Amino acid sequence: MKKIIANSIRSLFRGITFSLILTGIIFAQHPNAVDANAKSYIRVGSLQSHISAYGAERAWTGSYYEGLIWPADYLYQDNAVIKRSYIAAKDFIDSTGFTWEYWGTYISLGTVEISTFPVRLHQSAKYEQPLIIVDGNNLSAPFMADIDEVNPDQIPDRIVTNTVNTAIGLTFTRRVLAFSQQYHDNYFIKEIILTNTGNTDYDDDIELNGPLTGVRIGWSTRYSVSRDGAQTMTDGSQKWGKHTWVSKRGEDYADHIGETFDESDPIQNWLRAGFCYLGQNENTPYSTIGAPFVTRDGRLASPHHLGLGVIHVPMSTTDSTDNPDQPAVLGWHAGDTYPYGVGNDPGKFPAYRDIWDFLDGVPFEGVGNGGNESFDDLYMTDLSVDPYTIHNDGGGTNLWIGYGPFDIGFGESITIVEVEGISGLDRQKCIEVGRKWKQAKDDPSTDYTYDMPDGSEITGTYPITADDYKNSWVLTGRDSIMKTIGRAVRNYQLGYNIPQPPPPPASFDVSSGGDRISLNWSLSANDGDADFAGYRIYRAQSKPDTVHTLLASVPSGTNFYDDESAIRGKDYYYYLTAYNDGSNNTSGTANPTGPLESSRFYTKTTEPAFLRRKQGTNLDDIVVVPNPYNIKATDLQFGNSFKDRIYFYDIPGKCIIKIYSERGDLIETINHNNGSGDEPWNLISSGRQVVVSGLYIAHFEVSEDIIDQESGELIFKKGQSTYKKFLVVR
Repeated sequence: MKKIIANSIRSLFRGITFSLILTGIIFAQHPNAVDANAKSYIRVGSLQSHISAYGAERAWTGSYYEGLIWPADYLYQDNAVIKRSYIAAKDFIDSTGFTWEYWGTYISLGTVEISTFPVRLHQSAKYEQPLIIVDGNNLSAPFMADIDEVNPDQIPDRIVTNTVNTAIGLTFTRRVLAFSQQYHDNYFIKEIILTNTGNTDYDDDIELNGPLTGVRIGWSTRYSVSRDGAQTMTDGSQKWGKHTWVSKRGEDYADHIGETFDESDPIQNWLRAGFCYLGQNENTPYSTIGAPFVTRDGRLASPHHLGLGVIHVPMSTTDSTDNPDQPAVLGWHAGDTYPYGVGNDPGKFPAYRDIWDFLDGVPFEGVGNGGNESFDDLYMTDLSVDPYTIHNDGGGTNLWIGYGPFDIGFGESITIVEVEGISGLDRQKCIEVGRKWKQAKDDPSTDYTYDMPDGSEITGTYPITADDYKNSWVLTGRDSIMKTIGRAVRNYQLGYNIPQPPPPPASFDVSSGGDRISLNWSLSANDGDADFAGYRIYRAQSKPDTVHTLLASVPSGTNFYDDESAIRGKDYYYYLTAYNDGSNNTSGTANPTGPLESSRFYTKTTEPAFLRRKQGTNLDDIVVVPNPYNIKATDLQFGNSFKDRIYFYDIPGKCIIKIYSERGDLIETINHNNGSGDEPWNLISSGRQVVVSGLYIAHFEVSEDIIDQESGELIFKKGQSTYKKFLVVR
């Protein structure tokens, strides 16, 4: 009875306190507080995402689900939906001496300044962000804020550190490690550090100094696998992961613990792992495995296999031996059926017990809502089964994992190491397989022969044979994700000392010209080393999110390349890598042997370069467009994006353009030296003033002798000049 009364009094007191907190009176302005809405973006590998300051991630932006983008080369490759994270403990004694039989909290924006207190969100980089310029536009500028510190001594390319204090004095730190090496760039290694600091809020004061017992931590994570695939389904239900399967591996981990393996046998299904992939949508009249684009060319939009691998869980704070009995739960759970509780309110005690039990493997709201098992192996009688129909939770299916219980003395820590990664068919294979499947779907009476993943051939018609072909290729992603997890495990076992590629060039400058597109870069810091091999230039045509092909390889010491094979009227996108000869990558322990190259994402361009207008051959041919310029007619000129713009066409490839007012005042000088026959002007003077209505004179003077590249004849002689008049109307 006394305990019930005490609970009621404390509940009332804490209710008043929490109201003050929620109004921002107590903690919102504390100097140690980190904005709970802050995000740190990792953008150096084929897997890119953000880490949220409050300790978990909800991907919804208000219009779509953002995050866990793979492969980051292409649009709409987001896979994240929501990560519901929890911490719980037993027999917790708070600062008043009150004993909580169970305490728990849901880690979310809603619990910030109540039971969770974000105090650190920091990203360090191995290299400075390279400077990427296309036709004078700085493409790197939006990403400079990603990095808080450059640390050349760190091994991973990026490390994001996120620290959150909790109301029981348990400080929760996530260290997210990202690598750009080509065989390790599709996963993040996450070191989850639980430290009994006794700090229950934002400030540096220590409020508690007792042990924490029965500590559990875990997450229930839902993936869309993927945003691209979701848009192929007309009802849009996969955008939040409604039709997602969860698969489990590692049931026999205890029989293999301590075993080593390498790239000669990279797929080890005894590793502890859970991963997700797209299943069937019962409302779609064709096989949705892989999400073929039936309204387009059939390309598979969801080859993604995404999930978690458990790398290391210690026995205790004093015994770092890997515990084969952890995690306590690894399986599946219904999507929107979950416990919720805000720590520090005794009136919500039943919710805290639910959280603790949930992290121990008890499905929330009972049997049928989850299991410590492989969801697909148990319930997928065939690939036509919609996973949603198993539990009938419209939210879909979560990957469910929980660790503990741990006893953590004051000042002690537990470090759990996970990997989160994505793999599956590459874009070329998605196009190939999807097109063949679509061909059969559009012509169901014809037999087609298909090459299967195991090297065999099958012949038949749509749907049975075509679906078997498509689905077999998509489901090779099960092996691909286990290979990814295996590489992460070996990376950890090597102390992260995997073979490294050369550093990327610190700058990459692409310039559109009249007869070529010129590429210039700074030399890699390793240029000149014995194993340094040179640079590779890759190019894509028409759009940036398409397959890039190798354009050229150039030797060490070279810092420029002229692309003379570009075709006029086409847009081109590039990236540049530095590569070595592979002499530092011969063992096969961490990854396949051979040359290694720096990440394409350090230098990848996202704005087009193109062949400009061919230079003129006669000064009399120069024209000003539009002339007259009329601000009211921008839609008929260069559009709303370039309201204040005119062009000088058919000019010499190298000339100086001086623009004068009608009375002879020089208002702007343009040095045109890119070899093209066009030059824009934004109608702004050298004094940064927008020019007014009136008559203007442009004077053109050839700045050097110009030889025709094809005939070898002199086109223009240095010093030749002419002028053109034009009118501006505002």
